[in-house]
Amino acid sequence: MHGKLLLLASLYLVQGLPYGLQSGLLPILLRDHGLSLTRVGLTKGLYAPWLLKLAWAPLVDRRGSPRVWLTLSTVSLGLVCGLLAALPPPHAGQTGLPTIMMALLLLLNLGAAVQDVALDTLAVQLLEPKELGPGNTVQICWLCLEPSGQQALCSPTSWVSVALGEQGASSLFPLLLLDHGASASDLGLWSGLGAVTCSIAGSSLGGALLARHWQPLSLLRSVLQLRLGGLACQTALLFYLSTPGASLDPGTITRAAALLSLCLQQFLGGVVTTATFTVMMHCSQLAPRALQATHYSLLATLELLGKLLPGTLAGVLADGLGPHLCFAAFLILSGLPILDLSLAPSNLT
Repeated sequence: MHGKLLLLASLYLVQGLPYGLQSGLLPILLRDHGLSLTRVGLTKGLYAPWLLKLAWAPLVDRRGSPRVWLTLSTVSLGLVCGLLAALPPPHAGQTGLPTIMMALLLLLNLGAAVQDVALDTLAVQLLEPKELGPGNTVQICWLCLEPSGQQALCSPTSWVSVALGEQGASSLFPLLLLDHGASASDLGLWSGLGAVTCSIAGSSLGGALLARHWQPLSLLRSVLQLRLGGLACQTALLFYLSTPGASLDPGTITRAAALLSLCLQQFLGGVVTTATFTVMMHCSQLAPRALQATHYSLLATLELLGKLLPGTLAGVLADGLGPHLCFAAFLILSGLPILDLSLAPSNLT
């Protein structure tokens, strides 16, 4: 089993790093350069290739082998990363992404998405049922480089109950901290390295609990309730930062609480995502072998849509309604997945 996990860990690392750098650092850099919350949110359109995985999942199922697709996609990622590294830095006062950079980021996401389909196919074929918990811990340790997602269970219609509010809040909270005086370098560190470290720790805990025969849906219910409490604390913190005298200066309790809340939500998100992907992979293993990659890609696409759509709309809502009313709405919406899990089929528990 250890050989399988080491192989999957290495491949998921290659796949997850480009996505993680975009999702964790790019919004902060753009906001720091003066882009509106709406424009920052709309840059998530660069992730469109991930939503089109169903278009090539049947091709991966029926043409070639996972090894061939992994080789081609990895070479493509290396070439695009080299081109991105060769681009000159943004000019002072530049308030948008250059066209060539947007095109290269689209190609980067296309290569990573194709690699994801091939890698998921390999994981579904390699892992035994008892290995799903540890296997998904390895997967999420690198997929957690992107913001942690919520559940899209075996029924595609259940994505409606994805935590729209929580995903919108998680993408917006660091940007609002930046507006209240937090430095871009601090937020980049804590939303980047800090978030990855905490997500890996949470994912490892989730895998360990699943390996000890915890039921995935029971684990999801418990952790989502904790994350709802964390979101309530973040909402209260934003209201407090709008009062006279409140600041995020170094050494203040407010700053420590803000950074701690970022890490705690990412830690709990790691647990949630490991349990979620374990359920999804179990569902896909029940499908005919020739359709397993397509089935899993459908679930993963719905899960991703549940992350990207709220993140894209969050900036529009915050600019239109104001951050306080927007976060209050997010808090209410975040209770939806807990209600959805109470109606989940008993054979998934």
